[in-house]
Amino acid sequence: MKRMLLLLLMLSLAFGSACGARTSAPGDSPSEELIVIGMSQVGAESDWRVANSESMKAVFSEENGYHLLFNDARQKQENQITAIRRFIQQQVDYIVLMPISESGWDSALQEAKEAGIPVILVDRMVDVEDESLYAAHIGSDFLREGTLAADWMERSFQESGDAVSIIHIQGTLGSTAQLGRTAALEAAIETHDNWELLAQLDGDFTQAKAYEVMTDYLSGFSGQRRVDVVYCENDNIAFGALQALEEQGYRCGREGVNIITFDATREALTECLNGNLSLVVECNPLLGPLVAEVIQAMEAGRTPEKHHYVEERVFTREDLTKALIERREY
Repeated sequence: MKRMLLLLLMLSLAFGSACGARTSAPGDSPSEELIVIGMSQVGAESDWRVANSESMKAVFSEENGYHLLFNDARQKQENQITAIRRFIQQQVDYIVLMPISESGWDSALQEAKEAGIPVILVDRMVDVEDESLYAAHIGSDFLREGTLAADWMERSFQESGDAVSIIHIQGTLGSTAQLGRTAALEAAIETHDNWELLAQLDGDFTQAKAYEVMTDYLSGFSGQRRVDVVYCENDNIAFGALQALEEQGYRCGREGVNIITFDATREALTECLNGNLSLVVECNPLLGPLVAEVIQAMEAGRTPEKHHYVEERVFTREDLTKALIERREY
Protein backbone atom coordinates (compact mmCIF):
# COMPACT_ATOMS: atom_id res chain seq x y z
CA MET A 1 0.00 0.00 0.00
CA LYS A 2 2.82 2.39 0.91
CA ARG A 3 4.47 1.89 -2.49
CA MET A 4 1.19 2.55 -4.32
CA LEU A 5 0.72 5.77 -2.32
CA LEU A 6 4.27 6.80 -3.20
CA LEU A 7 3.54 6.19 -6.88
CA LEU A 8 0.46 8.42 -6.72
CA LEU A 9 2.35 11.12 -4.83
CA MET A 10 5.22 11.17 -7.30
CA LEU A 11 2.82 11.37 -10.21
CA SER A 12 1.21 14.39 -8.56
CA LEU A 13 4.66 15.95 -8.15
CA ALA A 14 5.28 15.51 -11.84
CA PHE A 15 2.15 17.56 -12.58
CA GLY A 16 3.23 20.56 -10.58
CA SER A 17 2.60 19.85 -6.92
CA ALA A 18 4.54 22.27 -4.73
CA CYS A 19 6.02 19.58 -2.48
CA GLY A 20 9.68 20.45 -3.07
CA ALA A 21 12.45 19.48 -5.47
CA ARG A 22 12.63 15.87 -6.63
CA THR A 23 15.65 13.80 -5.71
CA SER A 24 15.34 11.29 -8.55
CA ALA A 25 15.67 11.85 -12.28
CA PRO A 26 12.79 13.79 -13.89
CA GLY A 27 10.09 11.46 -15.17
CA ASP A 28 11.06 8.56 -12.91
CA SER A 29 8.22 6.78 -11.14
CA PRO A 30 8.63 3.52 -9.24
CA SER A 31 6.79 0.31 -9.89
CA GLU A 32 4.73 -0.67 -6.87
CA GLU A 33 6.78 -3.89 -6.67
CA LEU A 34 10.04 -2.00 -6.11
CA ILE A 35 11.44 -1.23 -2.65
CA VAL A 36 11.77 2.55 -2.46
CA ILE A 37 14.90 3.90 -0.80
CA GLY A 38 15.37 7.54 0.18
CA MET A 39 19.08 8.18 0.57
CA SER A 40 20.79 11.34 1.83
CA GLN A 41 24.51 11.46 1.12
CA VAL A 42 26.89 13.96 2.69
CA GLY A 43 28.15 15.18 -0.68
CA ALA A 44 31.12 14.48 -2.92
CA GLU A 45 33.87 16.04 -0.82
CA SER A 46 36.33 13.18 -1.16
CA ASP A 47 37.29 10.23 -3.33
CA TRP A 48 35.99 7.96 -0.56
CA ARG A 49 32.59 9.64 -0.64
CA VAL A 50 32.29 9.28 -4.41
CA ALA A 51 33.13 5.56 -4.18
CA ASN A 52 30.57 5.17 -1.40
CA SER A 53 27.84 6.79 -3.51
CA GLU A 54 28.69 4.64 -6.51
CA SER A 55 28.47 1.50 -4.37
CA MET A 56 24.99 2.50 -3.22
CA LYS A 57 23.74 3.36 -6.70
CA ALA A 58 25.04 0.09 -8.12
CA VAL A 59 23.21 -1.99 -5.51
CA PHE A 60 19.95 -0.05 -5.29
CA SER A 61 19.02 -0.31 -8.94
CA GLU A 62 15.69 -1.24 -10.48
CA GLU A 63 17.32 -4.41 -11.83
CA ASN A 64 17.92 -5.40 -8.20
CA GLY A 65 14.37 -4.56 -7.13
CA TYR A 66 14.80 -1.03 -5.80
CA HIS A 67 13.87 2.53 -6.69
CA LEU A 68 16.47 4.96 -5.34
CA LEU A 69 15.78 8.59 -4.50
CA PHE A 70 19.30 10.00 -4.07
CA ASN A 71 19.90 13.32 -2.31
CA ASP A 72 23.28 15.11 -2.35
CA ALA A 73 23.34 17.29 0.77
CA ARG A 74 26.35 19.33 -0.42
CA GLN A 75 27.96 19.24 3.03
CA LYS A 76 25.00 20.86 4.81
CA GLN A 77 23.07 19.17 7.60
CA GLU A 78 20.01 21.32 6.98
CA ASN A 79 19.82 19.85 3.47
CA GLN A 80 19.83 16.36 4.94
CA ILE A 81 17.05 17.17 7.39
CA THR A 82 14.99 18.65 4.54
CA ALA A 83 15.61 15.50 2.50
CA ILE A 84 14.48 13.24 5.36
CA ARG A 85 11.24 15.18 5.70
CA ARG A 86 10.69 14.98 1.94
CA PHE A 87 11.27 11.23 2.02
CA ILE A 88 8.69 10.94 4.81
CA GLN A 89 6.21 12.93 2.71
CA GLN A 90 6.93 10.65 -0.24
CA GLN A 91 6.33 7.62 2.01
CA VAL A 92 9.49 5.76 1.04
CA ASP A 93 10.06 2.28 2.45
CA TYR A 94 13.50 2.96 3.98
CA ILE A 95 15.68 5.98 4.63
CA VAL A 96 19.44 5.55 4.29
CA LEU A 97 21.35 8.38 5.96
CA MET A 98 25.04 9.23 5.88
CA PRO A 99 24.97 11.88 8.64
CA ILE A 100 27.28 14.86 8.27
CA SER A 101 27.72 15.24 12.03
CA GLU A 102 26.52 13.27 15.05
CA SER A 103 24.28 15.83 16.76
CA GLY A 104 21.00 17.45 15.76
CA TRP A 105 19.02 14.44 14.48
CA ASP A 106 16.45 13.70 17.18
CA SER A 107 13.50 15.57 15.67
CA ALA A 108 13.89 14.40 12.07
CA LEU A 109 14.48 10.79 13.05
CA GLN A 110 11.53 10.88 15.45
CA GLU A 111 9.36 12.01 12.55
CA ALA A 112 10.57 9.07 10.46
CA LYS A 113 9.86 6.66 13.32
CA GLU A 114 6.33 8.02 13.74
CA ALA A 115 5.80 7.55 10.00
CA GLY A 116 6.90 3.92 10.31
CA ILE A 117 9.95 4.34 8.07
CA PRO A 118 13.13 2.57 9.27
CA VAL A 119 16.31 4.64 9.13
CA ILE A 120 19.62 2.94 8.35
CA LEU A 121 22.80 4.84 9.17
CA VAL A 122 25.78 4.38 6.87
CA ASP A 123 29.40 5.36 7.57
CA ARG A 124 28.87 7.80 10.43
CA MET A 125 26.76 7.63 13.58
CA VAL A 126 24.23 9.92 15.26
CA ASP A 127 24.11 11.01 18.88
CA VAL A 128 20.47 10.54 19.96
CA GLU A 129 18.94 9.75 23.34
CA ASP A 130 16.66 7.07 21.86
CA GLU A 131 18.58 4.49 19.83
CA SER A 132 15.33 3.08 18.48
CA LEU A 133 15.25 6.10 16.15
CA TYR A 134 17.47 4.15 13.77
CA ALA A 135 17.26 0.51 12.79
CA ALA A 136 20.93 -0.23 12.15
CA HIS A 137 24.34 1.32 11.58
CA ILE A 138 26.84 0.04 9.00
CA GLY A 139 30.33 1.48 8.79
CA SER A 140 33.83 1.55 10.21
CA ASP A 141 35.16 1.55 13.75
CA PHE A 142 36.90 4.92 13.53
CA LEU A 143 38.39 4.75 17.02
CA ARG A 144 40.00 1.43 16.12
CA GLU A 145 41.34 2.93 12.88
CA GLY A 146 42.98 5.73 14.83
CA THR A 147 44.36 3.30 17.38
CA LEU A 148 45.98 1.25 14.58
CA ALA A 149 47.67 4.43 13.35
CA ALA A 150 48.84 5.39 16.85
CA ASP A 151 50.22 1.88 17.41
CA TRP A 152 52.24 2.18 14.21
CA MET A 153 53.61 5.54 15.38
CA GLU A 154 54.64 4.00 18.70
CA ARG A 155 56.50 1.16 16.97
CA SER A 156 58.13 3.50 14.46
CA PHE A 157 59.53 5.91 17.05
CA GLN A 158 60.19 3.61 20.01
CA GLU A 159 63.94 3.49 19.35
CA SER A 160 64.21 7.28 19.37
CA GLY A 161 64.45 9.21 22.59
CA ASP A 162 63.85 12.50 20.78
CA ALA A 163 60.60 14.42 20.79
CA VAL A 164 58.12 13.37 18.11
CA SER A 165 56.58 16.48 16.53
CA ILE A 166 53.04 15.96 15.21
CA ILE A 167 50.71 18.06 13.07
CA HIS A 168 47.12 16.86 13.17
CA ILE A 169 44.74 17.79 10.32
CA GLN A 170 41.16 16.93 11.24
CA GLY A 171 38.17 16.02 9.10
CA THR A 172 34.72 17.60 9.32
CA LEU A 173 34.37 18.57 12.96
CA GLY A 174 31.67 16.65 14.80
CA SER A 175 31.55 13.78 12.31
CA THR A 176 31.99 10.25 13.63
CA ALA A 177 35.15 9.69 11.62
CA GLN A 178 36.72 12.87 12.98
CA LEU A 179 35.70 12.15 16.55
CA GLY A 180 37.05 8.59 16.56
CA ARG A 181 40.32 9.26 14.76
CA THR A 182 40.95 12.38 16.85
CA ALA A 183 40.21 10.60 20.13
CA ALA A 184 42.70 7.84 19.29
CA LEU A 185 45.51 10.28 18.54
CA GLU A 186 44.83 12.45 21.57
CA ALA A 187 44.79 9.39 23.86
CA ALA A 188 48.13 8.25 22.43
CA ILE A 189 49.70 11.68 22.89
CA GLU A 190 48.61 11.65 26.53
CA THR A 191 50.53 8.42 27.14
CA HIS A 192 53.75 9.45 25.38
CA ASP A 193 55.65 12.23 27.14
CA ASN A 194 57.92 12.83 24.14
CA TRP A 195 55.08 13.25 21.62
CA GLU A 196 54.44 16.94 20.92
CA LEU A 197 51.33 18.18 19.15
CA LEU A 198 52.48 21.20 17.14
CA ALA A 199 49.07 22.09 15.72
CA GLN A 200 45.54 20.80 15.23
CA LEU A 201 44.13 22.12 11.95
CA ASP A 202 40.68 21.86 10.34
CA GLY A 203 40.92 20.15 6.95
CA ASP A 204 37.18 19.39 6.54
CA PHE A 205 38.02 16.14 4.65
CA THR A 206 38.91 18.10 1.49
CA GLN A 207 42.20 18.43 -0.36
CA ALA A 208 41.80 22.16 -1.02
CA LYS A 209 41.13 23.02 2.64
CA ALA A 210 43.98 20.84 3.88
CA TYR A 211 46.41 22.42 1.43
CA GLU A 212 45.27 25.89 2.52
CA VAL A 213 45.58 25.36 6.28
CA MET A 214 48.85 23.44 5.98
CA THR A 215 50.41 26.09 3.75
CA ASP A 216 49.35 28.84 6.16
CA TYR A 217 50.76 26.96 9.14
CA LEU A 218 54.10 26.12 7.54
CA SER A 219 54.47 29.67 6.24
CA GLY A 220 54.40 30.89 9.83
CA PHE A 221 57.76 29.26 10.61
CA SER A 222 60.77 31.55 10.47
CA GLY A 223 62.80 28.59 9.21
CA GLN A 224 62.06 25.01 8.29
CA ARG A 225 60.92 23.47 11.58
CA ARG A 226 61.22 19.76 12.22
CA VAL A 227 58.00 17.84 11.62
CA ASP A 228 57.97 14.08 12.24
CA VAL A 229 54.33 13.15 11.60
CA VAL A 230 51.34 14.67 9.86
CA TYR A 231 48.23 12.77 10.96
CA CYS A 232 45.63 13.29 8.22
CA GLU A 233 42.08 12.11 8.82
CA ASN A 234 41.46 11.06 5.20
CA ASP A 235 43.29 10.61 1.90
CA ASN A 236 42.25 13.93 0.40
CA ILE A 237 43.61 15.76 3.44
CA ALA A 238 46.85 13.82 2.98
CA PHE A 239 47.12 14.87 -0.68
CA GLY A 240 46.71 18.53 0.29
CA ALA A 241 49.23 18.22 3.12
CA LEU A 242 51.73 16.44 0.87
CA GLN A 243 51.56 19.20 -1.72
CA ALA A 244 51.99 21.91 0.92
CA LEU A 245 54.93 20.16 2.57
CA GLU A 246 56.76 19.59 -0.71
CA GLU A 247 56.24 23.21 -1.76
CA GLN A 248 57.78 24.32 1.55
CA GLY A 249 60.84 22.14 0.94
CA TYR A 250 60.02 19.21 3.22
CA ARG A 251 60.90 15.66 2.25
CA CYS A 252 58.05 13.25 2.88
CA GLY A 253 58.25 9.55 3.69
CA ARG A 254 60.08 7.38 6.19
CA GLU A 255 63.26 9.47 5.94
CA GLY A 256 61.39 12.74 6.37
CA VAL A 257 57.85 13.73 7.34
CA ASN A 258 55.71 10.65 7.97
CA ILE A 259 52.24 11.26 6.57
CA ILE A 260 49.53 9.01 8.02
CA THR A 261 46.18 8.83 6.25
CA PHE A 262 42.85 7.00 6.33
CA ASP A 263 40.71 5.57 3.47
CA ALA A 264 43.16 3.62 1.27
CA THR A 265 42.01 4.78 -2.14
CA ARG A 266 44.12 3.68 -5.11
CA GLU A 267 45.79 7.10 -5.30
CA ALA A 268 46.79 6.99 -1.63
CA LEU A 269 48.15 3.47 -1.92
CA THR A 270 50.12 4.53 -5.01
CA GLU A 271 51.64 7.44 -3.07
CA CYS A 272 52.47 5.00 -0.27
CA LEU A 273 54.12 2.57 -2.70
CA ASN A 274 56.10 5.50 -4.10
CA GLY A 275 57.30 6.34 -0.59
CA ASN A 276 55.49 9.65 -0.10
CA LEU A 277 52.94 8.41 2.46
CA SER A 278 54.14 6.28 5.36
CA LEU A 279 50.95 4.62 6.59
CA VAL A 280 47.52 4.17 5.00
CA VAL A 281 44.67 2.86 7.16
CA GLU A 282 41.82 1.31 5.22
CA CYS A 283 38.25 2.64 5.50
CA ASN A 284 36.07 0.63 3.15
CA PRO A 285 33.46 2.72 1.26
CA LEU A 286 31.85 -0.22 -0.57
CA LEU A 287 28.96 -0.54 1.86
CA GLY A 288 26.04 -0.91 -0.56
CA PRO A 289 25.82 -4.72 -0.35
CA LEU A 290 25.81 -4.62 3.46
CA VAL A 291 23.00 -2.06 3.49
CA ALA A 292 21.03 -4.26 1.09
CA GLU A 293 21.50 -7.22 3.45
CA VAL A 294 19.99 -5.21 6.30
CA ILE A 295 17.02 -4.15 4.16
CA GLN A 296 16.39 -7.69 2.94
CA ALA A 297 16.48 -8.95 6.54
CA MET A 298 13.88 -6.36 7.52
CA GLU A 299 11.77 -7.22 4.45
CA ALA A 300 11.78 -10.82 5.70
CA GLY A 301 10.61 -9.70 9.15
CA ARG A 302 13.95 -10.17 10.91
CA THR A 303 15.62 -7.67 13.23
CA PRO A 304 19.10 -6.73 11.94
CA GLU A 305 22.15 -6.33 14.13
CA LYS A 306 22.29 -2.80 15.51
CA HIS A 307 25.92 -2.22 14.50
CA HIS A 308 27.92 -3.81 11.71
CA TYR A 309 31.60 -2.85 11.39
CA VAL A 310 33.48 -3.78 8.21
CA GLU A 311 36.84 -5.54 8.20
CA GLU A 312 39.77 -3.27 7.37
CA ARG A 313 43.57 -3.36 7.28
CA VAL A 314 46.60 -1.07 7.25
CA PHE A 315 49.21 -0.62 4.53
CA THR A 316 52.85 0.43 4.49
CA ARG A 317 55.11 0.48 1.46
CA GLU A 318 56.23 -3.08 2.18
CA ASP A 319 52.65 -4.37 1.97
CA LEU A 320 51.96 -3.00 -1.51
CA THR A 321 52.48 -3.95 -5.14
CA LYS A 322 51.17 -2.35 -8.31
CA ALA A 323 49.09 -5.47 -8.97
CA LEU A 324 47.40 -5.23 -5.56
CA ILE A 325 46.55 -1.58 -6.14
CA GLU A 326 45.16 -2.23 -9.60
CA ARG A 327 42.86 -4.96 -8.24
CA ARG A 328 41.19 -2.61 -5.77
CA GLU A 329 37.72 -1.33 -6.59
CA TYR A 330 38.26 2.28 -5.46
